[in-house]
Amino acid sequence: MEQDFQGTSAPVEIHVAMLVFPGFTLLDLVGPQTTLSFHTTVHLVAKTLEPVACDSGIKIVPTCTLVDCPQYVDVLFVPGGFGTADAMEDDETIAFLRDRGARARFVASVCTGSLIQAAAGLLEGYEATTYWAHLDILSILGAKPVSKRVVIDRGRMSGGGVTAGIDFGLSLLAELRGELTARTMQLLMEYDPTPPFNCGNPADAGPEVTAQAKAALGNAVDLTRAAAHRIRAKATAG
Repeated sequence: MEQDFQGTSAPVEIHVAMLVFPGFTLLDLVGPQTTLSFHTTVHLVAKTLEPVACDSGIKIVPTCTLVDCPQYVDVLFVPGGFGTADAMEDDETIAFLRDRGARARFVASVCTGSLIQAAAGLLEGYEATTYWAHLDILSILGAKPVSKRVVIDRGRMSGGGVTAGIDFGLSLLAELRGELTARTMQLLMEYDPTPPFNCGNPADAGPEVTAQAKAALGNAVDLTRAAAHRIRAKATAG
């Protein structure tokens, strides 16, 4: 049973749909899922119930399919990952996001998950963030890029890359269950980061480390940008 950490059952059941697709980034998903799972009903959604491999090889077992997912969910969440470009142009995935996103209280994402939602037309005119190397691609798809850890614009909520999922999850939990519950969850998770290096963004990392990081990404950014241009061209053509 969902709890609000205030000694009583949660007054209202909250449903969260979390999309999993081949090549998603595990921490994009697990950070928010960990913060929310004690306080909401989480549905891990995929095309089938077969295990889905993330971009580091670990597999997640979905709990429902795109078809079986509840028609109404309070939160529609999408992680990012190296499989983003393919997901952006997958008709079944986009149709699912458009359908559930039209009714969700929050359309939410971490990392390049915002690009998948933007590809579905869910971020048109909204401020949003994404992984630092992909930030400019949001504007191709009609969103307004903002370089912040967590961005909230009305019913849209997005987190930056990978580890930002924990910040995002706690921020979303505060919206759903109140700040006291979110603060308590932060303590239970012992989320008290003291990173060994000050290089978590390009400005602090400097040119040498940033160049290394871009090289490690390979052609992922170019593939995603190309997908975004194709999607925008199709939308413009009508």
